[in-house]
Amino acid sequence: MVEKVEREIGGRTLSIETGRVAKQAHGSVWMRYGDTVVLVAAVSDNRPSNFDFFPLTVDYREKAYAGGKIPGNFFKREGAPSTTEKLNARLIDHQIRPLFPKAYKFETQVLVSVLSVDGENDPAVLAMLGASAVLSISNIPFEGPIGAVRVGRVDGEFVILPSYQDLDESDIDIVVSGNRESVVAVEGDCHEVPEGDVLEALKFAHKGIVELIDLQDELLSRLNPVKREVPVPEVDEELQAKVRKMTEADAKKTNRIAEKDEREAAVRQIIADTQEALGEEYEDAFRAIADEVNAIIKADMRQMILEEKKRIDGRELDEIRPISIELGVLPRAHGSAIFTRGQTQALCITTLGGKMDTRMVDDLEGKSFKSFMFDYNFPSYSVGEARRVGPPGRREIGHGALAEKALEPVVPAEEMFPYTIRNVSEILESNSSSSMATVCGGSLAMMDAGVPIKTHVAGAGVGLVTDGDRWEVLTDILGDEDHLGDMDLKVTGTAEGITAIQMDIKVNGISFEIMETAFSRARGALDFILGLMNEALPRPREALSQYAPRILSVKIDPSKIGTVIGPGGKTIRSIEEGGAKVSVEDDGMVTVAAVDVNAAEEAMKMIRALVADPEVGQIYEGVVKRVTDFGAFIEILPGKDGLCHISELEYHRVRKVEDVLKEGDRTKAKVIGVDDQGKIRLSRKATMEAPEGYEEEERSEPPRRSGGGGGRSGGGRR
Repeated sequence: MVEKVEREIGGRTLSIETGRVAKQAHGSVWMRYGDTVVLVAAVSDNRPSNFDFFPLTVDYREKAYAGGKIPGNFFKREGAPSTTEKLNARLIDHQIRPLFPKAYKFETQVLVSVLSVDGENDPAVLAMLGASAVLSISNIPFEGPIGAVRVGRVDGEFVILPSYQDLDESDIDIVVSGNRESVVAVEGDCHEVPEGDVLEALKFAHKGIVELIDLQDELLSRLNPVKREVPVPEVDEELQAKVRKMTEADAKKTNRIAEKDEREAAVRQIIADTQEALGEEYEDAFRAIADEVNAIIKADMRQMILEEKKRIDGRELDEIRPISIELGVLPRAHGSAIFTRGQTQALCITTLGGKMDTRMVDDLEGKSFKSFMFDYNFPSYSVGEARRVGPPGRREIGHGALAEKALEPVVPAEEMFPYTIRNVSEILESNSSSSMATVCGGSLAMMDAGVPIKTHVAGAGVGLVTDGDRWEVLTDILGDEDHLGDMDLKVTGTAEGITAIQMDIKVNGISFEIMETAFSRARGALDFILGLMNEALPRPREALSQYAPRILSVKIDPSKIGTVIGPGGKTIRSIEEGGAKVSVEDDGMVTVAAVDVNAAEEAMKMIRALVADPEVGQIYEGVVKRVTDFGAFIEILPGKDGLCHISELEYHRVRKVEDVLKEGDRTKAKVIGVDDQGKIRLSRKATMEAPEGYEEEERSEPPRRSGGGGGRSGGGRR
């Protein structure tokens, strides 16, 4: 049975349809907003997995045909997911994962296919809404529905589900999801917007969220889906009591060990001792014993925060871990910094390049090039683990994208600083908030490289512990406080305002009262960290590193681009032989980059000569390219030659051109005229001093030589 609901939102119609396509999936919805169409399907295995976690997979794929394109790769078909697709899949995962029952361990997949894009409406938010709708109408247990919206602000007015054109003018771009009561997840960037304005944007977003939940509820009322029963795990209360009695005192001591490795070793020892003591009586319960020990440690840590206002490492709830900053740690890097906060340490590096170093982005919005980028690496040794080494995963890509959003508002425009800027964060040690250390280190590294960013950007993580009635917000959370807590809020910004935000929670939602407190704590942390960063390096270095490329640029007439490139690229390759890299844009902007400033200047000199037009009255030094009976053709600029008539060679009468000039000779010549067809007339004698008593004779057109029928007439090229 086909069912469809629709509603006017943001001046356009949003519709959810089910029952027409993908009917063998456990749930499928056809989402449409404007001419953007997304299909979302969900399936869940009928047998429980053997994993001790919920095996959820979210896959987001953009089909090239959706934008009327053929994939540009060798195979001409869609390949591995792009960075954009991975980020959108991660965003959907963050909003729906907390809403499955904790006991549900059946492998579940949410598959998104972007089928049509209109160049105006964002498919990512439509997919987020579709994920909620498809899980809600399916038989898969899900504590939804929830709504998801993007919010912008144009000319001081908030905009729900803004178009791409709106976002070009917006100083806020935030994706928010939530239930009827509160917000569930947040991610986005701002242009140094005050915390109060961001909070108002979230409240505005929540109104739209409720409207979208109403739309889904209308569909649910027609379908009345029957959900699967979630198996209730068997609990051995006798075993639990014995484990609690044996470990409760040691758990309290363990939760007061400040050093991460020592605390983890203590937890492992408690588990091992308990398993050994109860092994004979409960030989098949080793996993249950370990789970119960971890549950006791978690409960004690949360109780310690809520009742005693104490944290694992002894800090106050709003206290930041010790921070140290080192600058210029890599001698050959263009800029580098090590930012250490507690047991989290990020080595950040800035590398400067030219136009040829931009990163191409080819997605449904079209092909574009990024001149500012941030990559994040999280090796296993940073957390003392040994695991398979592979390409960057969604976590690494997500943290790099967050740092990029955080810093982009302070990066100078290309017109002011024509460099490609690549930042890299190598996490050397991690105990939570490595992405925020990455933002701080990236800001310091760029200033160390001499990038004229207008101010520093810092980042801070804020956590939450709540039992439903009581709650406490934690500044600069540890890894265990993140793992055992209820919220991970990351906020980045300058002294003026927020530049990026990301929030994930493990509960069904949080109130705006909690969010307001969390923002206040984040602002206090940002101000403190910014103070330390400004003490270490208050402004960008005045000079670039000696190993950074020097970039020169010139705007030429687009009609002369071919002259610079040459046939088959021959000319541009010859220019680059000196060590410079040359890029030419369609609008005529030519950029030269070279580590050796002399090489850059020499290449620019060659380019200027190639595109220069001869000026009447200007003296040039050229090479004789051809000699005729009536004069010599001299190349005064690359690819441009003119005729120096025999009468203009010397002040005395010249009977034979070869008596004065031969092919290959270098000589000076003055431009004495350029006709309407661009033909250049030169004078060699005009570059010399006239003999004493010499008077210029009035000359008419030189006489033509006559000869036989096959004779050549002089007077220049026709």
